[in-house]
Amino acid sequence: MAKESLLRSSIGKKFTMALSALFLLIFLLQHFIINSLAVISPSLFNEASHFMGYQPIVQYVVQPILIFAVLYHFIMGFVLEMQNRKARGPVNYAMNKPQENSTWASRNMIWSGLAILAFLILHLIDFWVPEMNYKYIAADLPDAERYHEELMHRFANPWRVLAYVIAFFLLMMHLLHGFQSAFQSIGARHRKYTPFIKSFGKVFAIVIPVGFMLIAIICYLINIEVL
Repeated sequence: MAKESLLRSSIGKKFTMALSALFLLIFLLQHFIINSLAVISPSLFNEASHFMGYQPIVQYVVQPILIFAVLYHFIMGFVLEMQNRKARGPVNYAMNKPQENSTWASRNMIWSGLAILAFLILHLIDFWVPEMNYKYIAADLPDAERYHEELMHRFANPWRVLAYVIAFFLLMMHLLHGFQSAFQSIGARHRKYTPFIKSFGKVFAIVIPVGFMLIAIICYLINIEVL
C-alpha cells in the first residue's frame, strides 16, 4: 500500500518521470552518435543503422520500452503541470511573478514538450513507418547500403530541414531545464556534484540539439551541392 501511494503521489510521479527522462537522454545521445556518422562516414552510418534496424534486442525490447518512455514522459508531464496549476491557482501564480523567479524554459516545459511530441510523431511517420513498411509489409530483402541514401533524400527537402531545426531548438530549451530537473527528481543532490550536473546539463542541452540541426543542414547543403 505504501508503495502504491508513493507512486501516485507527486513525488512518485516526478521520480518515475525523471527515470523516463534519463532513459530518453541516453537514447538521444545514442541517436546523435549514429546520425553524426551520416556526415562523417556514410559506410559506418549504413552499418550502424542496419545493425540497429535488425538487432532483435533493439527491435523487440528497446523499441517498445522507448515508445512507452516517450508516451509516459509526456503524459506524466501534462498531468503534473495540470496538478501544479490547480494547486497554485490564478491569484497565487500572479503574485509569485514567475517571469522574475524562473526561466522561460522552466515556465514553458509543457508547451515545448508538446511541440517536441508533435515532431516525434512526424519523425515516426517520416522514418519509422517507411522502415516498418520496408521490412514487414513490402518484405524487401535486407539492404545494408540503403540508409544513407534514404536519409539524404529526406533532407533534400528544405521545409523538412527547417522543421528539424525548429524542433531541436525547442528540444534545447526543454533540456536546459529538464536535464537538471531530472537529476533533482531522483534525489541526485550533492554540494560536490550538483554544480557539475548543472554545467554538464547545459553543455548537453546545447551541443546535442545543435548537433542534430547541423547534421540536417549539412545533408541539405550536400544535396544542393554547396559542400
